[in-house]
Amino acid sequence: MKAEPTIQFDPTFSYYLDRSPESVAAELELAGYRTVRYFVTDETRVNRRLVEAMKDRGLEVWGMVLGNGYYSTNHLPPDWPSWQMTLLKPVNDGFTRLSPFSSRYVAWKKAALAQIVRTVPFDGIEIAESYFPEWNGLSSGVYGDVGPLARAAFKKFSGGEMPEFKYRTSPYYYKKDIARYMLWVEFRVQTVNGFLHELLNGAGGAREANPRLRVATWSVAVDARNAVSRVREEQGFDAPEMIRRVRPDLHIIQTHWPDWMRGKLPADYAKAYASFVEQIRASHPSLPLGLQTDIGSLRNMRRSRGWLTEFAAEAGRLGYSMWTAYEYHIGLTMYTEPPVPLAACRIGSDRIRLDFSKRVDEATAAAAERYTCFARDERLALALTVEKIDGNQVTLRTDGKPGFPPESFHVQVHGIRDTPDRRLLPKEPYNESPPGSSVTVPAAL
Repeated sequence: MKAEPTIQFDPTFSYYLDRSPESVAAELELAGYRTVRYFVTDETRVNRRLVEAMKDRGLEVWGMVLGNGYYSTNHLPPDWPSWQMTLLKPVNDGFTRLSPFSSRYVAWKKAALAQIVRTVPFDGIEIAESYFPEWNGLSSGVYGDVGPLARAAFKKFSGGEMPEFKYRTSPYYYKKDIARYMLWVEFRVQTVNGFLHELLNGAGGAREANPRLRVATWSVAVDARNAVSRVREEQGFDAPEMIRRVRPDLHIIQTHWPDWMRGKLPADYAKAYASFVEQIRASHPSLPLGLQTDIGSLRNMRRSRGWLTEFAAEAGRLGYSMWTAYEYHIGLTMYTEPPVPLAACRIGSDRIRLDFSKRVDEATAAAAERYTCFARDERLALALTVEKIDGNQVTLRTDGKPGFPPESFHVQVHGIRDTPDRRLLPKEPYNESPPGSSVTVPAAL
């Protein structure tokens, strides 16, 4: 079995800015992807033109949002601070965690998702990271929500007080009052699943706004002892129950941070997630499953092309229907491989466009002497002008006669650099296309 390759991308990164939607779509398609996952970090600012450009190329596009918070709150209503989770220990890590116990947050998020799927032609919608923080949260202090919203919701759910997590002398201390704590764990699971159900299936939610829409749910997996029960207890994730409640078309297992942060993570690490898969398969044997990984969020764990190829093959061997990775432009290949032309097309009689494997540096790509045309192994005496540089695309024009030949010919390029300043980690050397890099321009119709 071969798992379908898909890729996540966040168009707010510098790599995707100051270029046309068409060039972004062309680059992702040339990279071999037929399905892409648009990471929506702000529901009020989705680039519809970019989605349309991808669909014009025949790509399937899913919109992905986070469930439990935002890296920027600039787009949220003025009362958003009242939506926040309370953790055992304050955390200032650049991420604002919002509570599924906030009815205002749930209502705002549901309306925002519905507006997206009504107005943007996504093929599917998915909500990742709807969990409560955090793995090992009770020992690290990054555990929540334990604020007034959670306390009131638990009292309504159980008729009693929320467990105590700080003061060991309290009769409600979670290690003493085990029955109360177990009820709390179940309450959190039901909250996560109810939150997703409301956003996707509730009145005015995503499915009502766009009935043709496909839906994916996400949960996490980690290579650790008793991982399935610990993820349920510590973060509110019960994937089979989530699937039963939400009724998705696809469920994706996300690699949790204790695994993806490992610098020497083996490409077949997902074998350790068998218990998570078996738990889902026991009650949902036919639901397509996907596997997600991270290919370069930290300097020490950037994955190579070979690593990703092996990971993809392992996903297929393990029976996953698809795989995806965060995020297209952050893998090791972006730092080590040169830009080379992969495709070419004619634009009228006097123009051709070259599509490179990655974004090219405008200064070096603008030099006409870096392009040479050959037909039947003979150099063509053409007066070339670089007319336009757009992300990974370069448009060349020839003036006067003889002009581009009607039969197919080759264009060789050399010395064109990539764009270190556009990378996630910018302070590393550039790469440049080596002599002999070439692409075939098809014959004129």
